[in-house]
Amino acid sequence: MDLSGFLVFCGVYAMATFSPGPAVAAIVARTLAVGLGRTAPFIFGVIAGDLVWFALVALGLAALAQNFQTLFLVIKYAGVAYLLYLAFKLWTAPADAPKEAPQARGEGWKLFLGGLALTMGNAKVMVFFVSILPLVVDLAALTPLFAMELAVTMMLILSAAMWTYALAASRARRLISSPRAMRLVNRGTGAVMAGAAVAVAARG
Repeated sequence: MDLSGFLVFCGVYAMATFSPGPAVAAIVARTLAVGLGRTAPFIFGVIAGDLVWFALVALGLAALAQNFQTLFLVIKYAGVAYLLYLAFKLWTAPADAPKEAPQARGEGWKLFLGGLALTMGNAKVMVFFVSILPLVVDLAALTPLFAMELAVTMMLILSAAMWTYALAASRARRLISSPRAMRLVNRGTGAVMAGAAVAVAARG
């Protein structure tokens, strides 16, 4: 891939990742409710999901993945169920003044797997990697080194997108001082999280 092709890939991928979707909604909602530290594992899971999809396409397994739609439906609805669980926890959370709470035992891995499942089952992500990526990347000429370079580029772009939203939500969260405002935020972000789950479930 020449420089112009690489820039096209970066532009297309950046537009796909910065456009709001279920992952962005989930990240913003969780950051507003519980802080940045307890959102980081979820973001890492989202990034890992994109890399898994890229690996499947790069290895020529996209057609195989499409033939195992039941497996991806299971992954999709696992992500939906986890988002609904997070929505319930946010809706019923106590209206304490916002503060960074320590992670519960094992919570980080659960959040990571939730972000991974959400990305693997998100139709928008699937469409990009199975349909659009081959149009901007010559997969037949993809060498291991170039695949690694693309993977690193994707990690940087996606990390920039997700952390931009998370940091903006974290800054907004610090403006909340009253229990009443925190209750409204908890319920609002819980509703957003539930909406993200419904959006994922409704997409083909």
